[in-house]
Amino acid sequence: MIPKIKKILYATDLTENSSHAFLYAVDLAKSNGAKIVVLHAKESIPSYVGAYVNRSVVPTQEELDATAKDIRKRIQAFCKETETKLGYPCVAMVSKVLVPYGHPPEEILNAAEAEGCDAIVLGTHGKGFLAHTFLGSVSSAVLHRTRKPVFIIPLPSSKEAA
Repeated sequence: MIPKIKKILYATDLTENSSHAFLYAVDLAKSNGAKIVVLHAKESIPSYVGAYVNRSVVPTQEELDATAKDIRKRIQAFCKETETKLGYPCVAMVSKVLVPYGHPPEEILNAAEAEGCDAIVLGTHGKGFLAHTFLGSVSSAVLHRTRKPVFIIPLPSSKEAA
């Protein structure tokens, strides 16, 4: 018997095309009666960069909170814009927005475990050299290290992006 999907982790890099993968997360949530946890990991920046920009490279809690607030606004706008296409509201499906600071694959895997997510949805750009031509490095790392179902959505080209 296939386990029921009750909670989905949707990982986003906040690019314009990442909304394409969010559509799949929403559709999966709708068809399973699931909730969505949105995650955007703030990538670690090498410490030597701080010397060039004259500040700490570790974001403050206020910066992380501001990013989470921005993500919520983007999701609300996206859901409002696509409600007619989907035929149902998607804002209510989002139960939590997480903005951890760290290496994205680690943060995705940690959040999926900590939040009790049954599946992971993320997009891939398909950029990179050989091994990462079809899967991005983040999606590849997540796929190979988790025991949960992973839905990897190839992001559309700029011509196809909505």
